[in-house]
Amino acid sequence: MSRLLLVIVRIAALAAAAAWSALPAAGQDQEFAREIQARARVFPEIGAGVTAMKRGADGRYYVLAAPANVIAVYGSGGNRIGAIPNANSRGAKIAYASDVDVDSEGRLFVADRGANAVKIFNPDGSLVATVPVAAPMSIVALTGREFAVTSLRSEQLVSIFDAQGQLARAFGEPPAPREDRDRSAPLSHGKIYGDATGQIYFVFAELNDPTVRSYDRFGYAKYEISLPASEFKPAPGARQWTTVTIGKDAAPPRPVIRTLAVDPETQEVWAAIGNELIHFDKDGNRRAAYLTATKQGARIEPSAILVEHDRILIADDPNGLFDFALPEPRHAAPSAH
Repeated sequence: MSRLLLVIVRIAALAAAAAWSALPAAGQDQEFAREIQARARVFPEIGAGVTAMKRGADGRYYVLAAPANVIAVYGSGGNRIGAIPNANSRGAKIAYASDVDVDSEGRLFVADRGANAVKIFNPDGSLVATVPVAAPMSIVALTGREFAVTSLRSEQLVSIFDAQGQLARAFGEPPAPREDRDRSAPLSHGKIYGDATGQIYFVFAELNDPTVRSYDRFGYAKYEISLPASEFKPAPGARQWTTVTIGKDAAPPRPVIRTLAVDPETQEVWAAIGNELIHFDKDGNRRAAYLTATKQGARIEPSAILVEHDRILIADDPNGLFDFALPEPRHAAPSAH
C-alpha cells in the first residue's frame, strides 16, 4: 500500500481519490494549515479533563469532565442548570464515566467504566436502566432506543444493544495489535462517535496510521479515512503524542486522533490530531486543516469537539472549553429523493 496520504472510500472510491490528489497532505507541512483563534472561553466552570460534550434536541449541553462521576448540564444559553446524577436519581451514582451521549428524547447514555455498565438517565436525572457491559469505553445513542458501545472486553469493534438492554448484534473485526504496544496496558481498539443519521464513526487506537471508519448501525462500512503517520510531526510542546520504549530504544512518536465530531446538518467530519483540526466532507474527502489556538495564540489541543450551526466548541485539557467560528462555509448535505 502506498505511503502517500490516502482516503479509501468504498463507495465512489475513484472519485474520492481524485478529489484528494489536489490537496496537500494533512500534517505534512503546517504552512498549509491556517491558524484559527477562539472567540471566547465558554462554560467557565469547566476546567481539566473534558472527554465529551453533547447537545440535546432541546438545546441542553452535557459535559463530561474530571473527576468523571458527574455530568454537568447547561441550558441553551450556556448557563449551568444542573447535573446528572441529581436528587431525582434516587441514589444512582456514576463510578467513573468514560463517555456520554444523548438521544432525540433527551435521555442521557453514560458509559460507566467504573461500574462495568451503561446507565441511562431521563432528562430530569431519574435512572431509566442499568445495562451490564464489561469496561465500556465509548457510546453512541441510536434511534429506536438502541445504543452502540465499545468495550475493553469485546471481541468485535462495536456492540449494539436494543431497547431492553440485550445485545442485538456486534460487528467489526479488530486489527492485530501493534508489536510495539505496551502489553501491560488494557487493549482498547478505539472509540466511536455518532451523527444525526445514525452513522457510527470508529477511530482506531491501535493502528500506526490515524484511521477512521464509518459504519451504519448494521455494520456496513461506508468509507475509511487513513492518514499516514509519516506525514505528521509533533510540534514543540505538543501534549498528545505517545512514545513507546522497547528495551533501550524509543520508538518514534505516534500521532493519534484524539477526538472527532460530525456536523449534524451536513455529516461533515472534524478530527483532531495534536492542535491540527482536519475537516472532511460527508464522503471522507479532506477539505482543509487548521491549527487551533486561544485569542493570545496559545496552542489548543482538542480533547472533545461539538459542531453546531454557527460555531464549533472545542475542549482543551487543562484549559477548558472554547468557542470558535466556523472557519469556512458549510456544504449542505443533498436532499433525499
